[in-house]
Amino acid sequence: MLLAIDIGNTRIKYAVFENNTIIDNHFFLKEDFKKEIEKILNKYKKVSNLIVASVGNIEKEAFLEFENRLKLHFITHKDKFPFVNLYETPNTLGIDRIVLASGATILYPNQNRLIIDAGTCVTYDFVDSNNNYLGGAISPGIRLRYEALHNYTAKLPLLTKKEPESFIGNSTSESIHSGVVEGLTNEINGFVDQYSNQFTNFIIILTGGDTDFLAKRLKNTIFANANFLLESLNTIYQYKIKND
Repeated sequence: MLLAIDIGNTRIKYAVFENNTIIDNHFFLKEDFKKEIEKILNKYKKVSNLIVASVGNIEKEAFLEFENRLKLHFITHKDKFPFVNLYETPNTLGIDRIVLASGATILYPNQNRLIIDAGTCVTYDFVDSNNNYLGGAISPGIRLRYEALHNYTAKLPLLTKKEPESFIGNSTSESIHSGVVEGLTNEINGFVDQYSNQFTNFIIILTGGDTDFLAKRLKNTIFANANFLLESLNTIYQYKIKND
């Protein structure tokens, strides 16, 4: 069994895989890291491998106390990946984006792939049908947009995510909801249109914490999978076994 860990900017997500199938997945806060890992290992005693992708501030050393119970695998820029990285600054490409690009490359061969990860930030990553990673974009996620409006203005309130009643906001709160939610929706649809105008035969994968909230709003046909990064970690693990 494999334990996959995704250390993000705000929380830690995990999935337990058995025969490439998720049998358990959830998330926890960073301050509960060691306690939660211990609980998972006690519950699933057949877990023998741990694979980690981190963009957060938990370092590799934090896992070392588990190395007598597990074989540890940390995704780094030095690993072999199934795509050619054409990013101008390859060593600055986030590990999370590398994992998503790898999963899309392996799971959806011979087509262009656009992966949209809607989390703290919204990242766009494009891998062409020849397995070249071309790059993408980074923009603020939903929560950051609400926080920015509150933190950088004198009077706008801090709101939580909500479906706007109309794109024409008839109050300050509704105007904020429209600006944040409709703004991000139009951004995503706009990016997809730009890629569609230049490339054919491609799949759009939407993932991240706001997947379910955004999926129903998008006009384009997408494959929505909130667990795609965790599933991609399992895919990379299988890839590493075959290529090491």
